[in-house]
Amino acid sequence: MALFRGMWGALRALGRSGAEICAGCGGRLPSPLSLVCIPKCFSSNVGNHPKKPLTSYLRFSTEQLPKFKAKHPDAKLSELIRKIGAAWRELPEAEKKVYEADFKAEWKAYKEAMSKFKDQLTPTQLVSFEKEVRQKRLKKKASIRKRELTLLGKPKRPRSAYNIYVCESFQQAKDASAQGKLKTINEAWKNLSSDEKQVYIQLAKDDRIRYDNEMKSWEEQMAEVGRSDLIRRSVKRSGDIPEK
Repeated sequence: MALFRGMWGALRALGRSGAEICAGCGGRLPSPLSLVCIPKCFSSNVGNHPKKPLTSYLRFSTEQLPKFKAKHPDAKLSELIRKIGAAWRELPEAEKKVYEADFKAEWKAYKEAMSKFKDQLTPTQLVSFEKEVRQKRLKKKASIRKRELTLLGKPKRPRSAYNIYVCESFQQAKDASAQGKLKTINEAWKNLSSDEKQVYIQLAKDDRIRYDNEMKSWEEQMAEVGRSDLIRRSVKRSGDIPEK
């Protein structure tokens, strides 16, 4: 790990000295290891490209959320989402088709606008644009997924015996720096007797039971609102939670 950090530091230093500068336009490469330049004159305009329209369900959800919040001011967001999902499923087909028609019209306009936007780019700019869009899409997708799972109330993963010990001991550690505290705690963990460690092992087992119970309840809720994509594959295969 130390060797890797040293190599990365050297590469970054090299970048600051000029290796990150594109010989063609003077634009900076996103990182010392990047092979594709995002030109100065172009990178700042990436955010101006046409945006994808909301899907039929997302448009419906956006419209309904304030209404459901007003009706159920004390309800959690996960409960509101479940109610909106149920309302969408019960929506008459004729009304759903209105949302779907709006989405199709906006999608067509989006594709035409994106085609015109790309036609204005040079081949180099197009490669840079597509690369940056892919990177932004992956980063945004991961961020949205994490935020969505938090909003939907997904249970926190179970902690290991060592993690429980660290959380318990961190504030009591005397070292000033976080790194120093972790080093001290790690040494103390190694010196614990088997009986002392058994206490934390049992706490970890209890936390695992808590997680399994909460996940079962949460996945049942997700199945009810049509979010079977969030249910673990192992649970789907076992058939413990029927998909709606």
